[in-house]
Amino acid sequence: MSCVLRERHGDVLLVTLNRPDALNSFNADMHRALSDAWHEASDSEIRAVVLTGAGRGFCAGADLHSPPAPESIGHNTLRHTFNPHTLAMAALDKPVIAAINGAAAGAGLSLACAADIQLASSQAKFVPAFVDIGLVPDAGGSWFISRLLGYSKAFRWLASNQRLSAEEALNWGLVSEVLPPEELLGRALELAQQLAAKPGAAIGLTKRLLAQASRNSLADQLEAEVTLQNMAVNDPARAKARAAMLEKISRG
Repeated sequence: MSCVLRERHGDVLLVTLNRPDALNSFNADMHRALSDAWHEASDSEIRAVVLTGAGRGFCAGADLHSPPAPESIGHNTLRHTFNPHTLAMAALDKPVIAAINGAAAGAGLSLACAADIQLASSQAKFVPAFVDIGLVPDAGGSWFISRLLGYSKAFRWLASNQRLSAEEALNWGLVSEVLPPEELLGRALELAQQLAAKPGAAIGLTKRLLAQASRNSLADQLEAEVTLQNMAVNDPARAKARAAMLEKISRG
């Protein structure tokens, strides 16, 4: 069985990391399989993605017991392994929802934080893990976690390696919902389907706008809104949605 499972639920793609005996930690095969999943996710028929893990873990990061792929040995390790996943998620013009079913540690934590929305099981645990093995945050963790938590809280957490429960992660703003384990995947798919049903290109363009906001001046961001609004207006599905809304208003 593949170490990354892909299952279509209408126009939602469910991606499941599937090395449960290793807490879904990454080996070379899993990196390749997840790259294939992002390629499928780019299909125009897919409107939203849910990322989760099999078993009791979401993802424990890199498998320290597994040899790296030959092309990733040395200083290029991150460039050839985790970084392409982070960039692929950011480049998708559709929402990615992380359904964090269990432990998210190291680069697995970074992967969860790279999603657009984070939902957690009440059994989830969040562990930076980097500093205790003499490493800095990677796979985008320094970028996404500082934006989710703010600099001071992010630094304190990443430097202390404090383990957070799901409720603590909710209180900190790291996740937006905590659910019973048996309800997590259903809720994630429900939310993904709600977002997938939004008309036109608005969701993907909103994702792009928010990604630009942190580095743009106000004037630049206003210009970006003009540019992307024109793209949204010209999407054929937007005209149908506007006509439906006008008809609904006219009916009272």
